[in-house]
Amino acid sequence: MEQMNRVGLSVAKRLLSCVLGFSAVVALLVACGAPQATPSQVPPTQAVVGTATPKAVPTSTPVLAPTRVLFVGNSLTFVNDLPQVFVELARSGGHVVEAGMSAQGGQTLAGHAASPSTPKKITDESWNFVILQEQSRIPAIAAQRSEQMVPAVRLLDGEIVENGARTVLFMTWASREGLPGASFEDYAAAQAGIEAGYLEVAGETGAMVAPAGAAWQRAMGHKPELELWQRDGIHPSPEGTYLAACVFYATLLGTSPEGASYVDGLTEETARFLQSVAAETVLGDPERWNMP
Repeated sequence: MEQMNRVGLSVAKRLLSCVLGFSAVVALLVACGAPQATPSQVPPTQAVVGTATPKAVPTSTPVLAPTRVLFVGNSLTFVNDLPQVFVELARSGGHVVEAGMSAQGGQTLAGHAASPSTPKKITDESWNFVILQEQSRIPAIAAQRSEQMVPAVRLLDGEIVENGARTVLFMTWASREGLPGASFEDYAAAQAGIEAGYLEVAGETGAMVAPAGAAWQRAMGHKPELELWQRDGIHPSPEGTYLAACVFYATLLGTSPEGASYVDGLTEETARFLQSVAAETVLGDPERWNMP
């Protein structure tokens, strides 16, 4: 019995020693400055503030308003569909263009002015330019020019300007044989008479001039073998129509047609030549043609 008491006492002493040893260790750690988290060391809860990135506003490519052109004339305009050739040429050069046409075979500007259809076409739609092409002989003959062409241009120009558009006179080309019955015995003399007539009317009315006839003469000077007329020596071949379209490109758009990709079935060489001739003729002396 005594021996059991001595064993229990021994166990109790050992337990007490372990407890005291553990307490000493804890005290030692505290004394040595073991790190303890204090309230000031506890990181506060951080609110995540999102940076508002502006939403990209969807943008679309601006739609350019087209340049709208009305062609008024006769077969010199509608043969080979000059308005459409001009549109295709301009589009291939990066321009937005639309065109309309009022043209009848053999029609004069006096006939257009007197008919109900052409003035209605001018005023019923919005145009930037209205092209006026006279019958080929009238501009060169002084009496016919003053009695027929000038009054008709004045009348149509009044409608055009009131509708917010600009009048452009389409200077055409002389026939291959000139105008023998009107004292213009060859092509060069007839072309000089036509050009002088158009410039006179432009000076009286303030209209612009698209000098297709002058470009025609320049082209013939460089390449007389080039066929700008059809067999009748009056109407334009595809080359002649393309040259006229290039002239309208330079006159109406105010920039060179050189480099435009549309060639209307012509060879690249011929198209590039005609483009350069039009640019030289129109842009080489814009004041002569009443260009702004």
